[in-house]
Amino acid sequence: MRVAHVSKMTENTPTLEAISQHPEPVKDRLLQLRRLILEVAEHNDAIGEVEETLKWGQPSFLTVKPKTGTTVRIDRDTSGEGDVVLFVHCQTSLVSHWRALFPDVSFGGNRSVHFKSEDPLPEDEIRQMITMAFTYHRSR
Repeated sequence: MRVAHVSKMTENTPTLEAISQHPEPVKDRLLQLRRLILEVAEHNDAIGEVEETLKWGQPSFLTVKPKTGTTVRIDRDTSGEGDVVLFVHCQTSLVSHWRALFPDVSFGGNRSVHFKSEDPLPEDEIRQMITMAFTYHRSR
């Protein structure tokens, strides 16, 4: 069941259309983040089923069966902190935990992680962040 659902996400036209509206290298970086999110969702049985959709025009990924975690959104960064941003719900404690675990990553308030296109993407750290977000309700 998970493989079929991830396969549907891979073909999510509205999400890919939203990403394609951004200039290079932002588009490439958003596609990299999306790939990491899909990989984590596909390979972690603790997460359950994940749905990909648009929320506020941003590619969004949420657990649906069971509701194990919080929504993860990605978009172009307009804050000046980076080129792309990964958001989680501001009422979670995720970003405060991530600040302690990953001091070399750039954070915004209590809801976002920022990445610059010229810097290597910290894939291992991002995988851990996504796993923590998608299992947030299980770990509480």
